[in-house]
Amino acid sequence: MVLPVAAQAIEHSARKPNVILIITDDQGYGEIGAHGHPVLKTPNLDRLHGESVRLTDFHVDPTCSPTRSALLTGRYSTRTGVWHTINGRSMMRGEELTIPEVFKANGYATAMIGKWHLGANYPCRPSDQGFDHTVWHLDGCIGGGPDYWENDYFDDTYMTNGEWKKYYGYCTDVWFDEAAKWVGEKKDQPFFLYLSTNAPHGPYIVEEKYSKPYEADGVPEDLAKFYGMIANIDENVGKFRKKLDDLGLTENTLLIYMTDNGTAAGWICQKSGFEYYNAGMRGWKSFAWEGGHRVPSFWYWPKGQLTGGRDVKEMTAHIDVLPTLVDLLELKKPEGPKLDGIPITGPLHGLEVESFPVRTLFAHVQRAHTPPKWEASVAMRGSWRLIEGEKLYDLKSDPGQKTDVASAHPEIVKQLRADYETWWKSLEEDMKQTVRIVLGGKQNPTVLYSHDWMMPTTVVTAWHQNSIRRGDLINGPWNVEVEKDGRYEITLFRWAPYLNREMEMKEARVEIAGAKESMELKSSATEAKFEVNLREGPTQLMTWLVRPDGGESGAYYTQVRYLGPRLTSD
Repeated sequence: MVLPVAAQAIEHSARKPNVILIITDDQGYGEIGAHGHPVLKTPNLDRLHGESVRLTDFHVDPTCSPTRSALLTGRYSTRTGVWHTINGRSMMRGEELTIPEVFKANGYATAMIGKWHLGANYPCRPSDQGFDHTVWHLDGCIGGGPDYWENDYFDDTYMTNGEWKKYYGYCTDVWFDEAAKWVGEKKDQPFFLYLSTNAPHGPYIVEEKYSKPYEADGVPEDLAKFYGMIANIDENVGKFRKKLDDLGLTENTLLIYMTDNGTAAGWICQKSGFEYYNAGMRGWKSFAWEGGHRVPSFWYWPKGQLTGGRDVKEMTAHIDVLPTLVDLLELKKPEGPKLDGIPITGPLHGLEVESFPVRTLFAHVQRAHTPPKWEASVAMRGSWRLIEGEKLYDLKSDPGQKTDVASAHPEIVKQLRADYETWWKSLEEDMKQTVRIVLGGKQNPTVLYSHDWMMPTTVVTAWHQNSIRRGDLINGPWNVEVEKDGRYEITLFRWAPYLNREMEMKEARVEIAGAKESMELKSSATEAKFEVNLREGPTQLMTWLVRPDGGESGAYYTQVRYLGPRLTSD
């Protein structure tokens, strides 16, 4: 039945607001024209900046996966099992309560499009964490080991609702096009969209029409491509917002734009010495300095009166997003782990909130098997920044963090050290836990990737396709959970299974839960298949492929399939 126009208007006005969260990868606070960049042109982001409520002191983690886990859960990343981008420490616990799970509990459709980087297997995939519709690349970057073989940003194949699917066009264009298509399909019901671009993360690939103008301005080639990738994002933001206008969704859609860590421009320019713009901040991605974790955050929602180009100067963070959405949109929050963030609804609405707490917030870079205390850490309170427990900076008088004033303010150092100690102690039990890939359950078969080998701090795993192409002699175990007793097939591959390529190996070995198996191989073999009996519970799986010259690595891809009940009593 078609409702009368007046009734339609009442129904529309009473509808829950949509939420779209756009997060880009490696774009720093300074890489927006409205933030003073002298070269980069971002007219559409500038327009959004001018219309939004801006969190001007907004902090995330200094690297990709940690920020994403904290953002989606409202909890410090280390609590969720994430404190690295590879080496088995980028997988988020299945037990976490996520933003999409909250929205699903409130009747929303949910979608995740683009970069996930929180695990490629159950229970860590976006479809396991509350998203109905998923289009994503595996895992940390396009071209990483878990990603579809030889994806190169153009005409790539992405995981779409559990199946590989071929797309045409540039990756960022595809993400926004798919997002526009999905919101068009869901326009008559409330929805939550998590649109997460891999750009401008390296490798720096973009059409020349976006990068050449910056080369003409004297910008080094890789930095020009980096800027060109941002220019392409900006263009897509403009097109996407027009789509929202055309669909009549703008008025009652909360649009959030943010980035996942500080700029990668520092890494690009550190050898050339080219002076890039970083809004006066020290450091860049992967650093505890301000430039490593302070990022843009724009909130725009006309019906909710989040407009007008206002600044929120209170210190806020990624952990505040989930509790703020719950409070701001009056959502019912299911039971879940204790949150670290708080609602920032009052500051967003421009209220003088005397009770808004002056907090100590924390960030750290823990590219390690077990996080070392104090390393690459910052404790933040007001304008104070305590770096690694020793060096103190006052951003009010020294925004570039050039002068250590620890000796002049011992009481501030003492307080921030004590706050950090309390925080660290609260993380200790979480750091003892290991996120495990589940075998023989909801995802069967399961393809394991060398990206997720549990490696010691000093070793970098074979996380990228380049390492796999070279045949790097690296090996490590997977932490796994066998869901049920039974017979399991374990198949080792040198190359991605769907390539069906010859391994050119002479021997294969596997070890899991005390079971050890080996076999000789013909050089033309494309796989090495074993069958083992496994009992339910946590364990480790390790594999070996032996070259004709004796060199050994792990099997970069290993498929595990539950076959059925145990055949013997062992």
